[in-house]
Amino acid sequence: MNVSDLLDLARKSGAIFATAESCTGGMIAVALTDIAGSSDVFDRGFVTYSNAAKQDMLDVRAETLAAHGAVSEEVAREMADGARAHSRATLAVSVTGIAGPGGSEFKPEGRVCFGLSQEGRATRSETVEFGPRGRAAVREATRDHALALLAAALTDPPVI
Repeated sequence: MNVSDLLDLARKSGAIFATAESCTGGMIAVALTDIAGSSDVFDRGFVTYSNAAKQDMLDVRAETLAAHGAVSEEVAREMADGARAHSRATLAVSVTGIAGPGGSEFKPEGRVCFGLSQEGRATRSETVEFGPRGRAAVREATRDHALALLAAALTDPPVI
């Protein structure tokens, strides 16, 4: 689904988006706002690159960061919930990961955790291993996957 179709689907369903981005640095918000007229379904984007920003802007708990690290499904869930709580959004997506270069044995380059917070549903998270394809390719794949998660959330019937 292209971004124009995603925005049209959001309009039809009454959804309002927010993004919480770490490793993509705002690329998801840019993709959504590159389309004229997107302001009726996109409320805001949070670029929370540092742990302090995650805590200050999205209410990610210090305990969560200490226990799991910034690149974790637990932090991705808290980021998505925080983005929705601090906006008018009905649907928020979050990303936190290791775009590269680098990484470690425990958190390799290309690992990205996603969160999805939606009214009427439990917050979901997942980890995708994109692999060491290079910083730009990991960030682009992350953006595209986040947009696909938003589309899936709007096309799947809600489970309450």
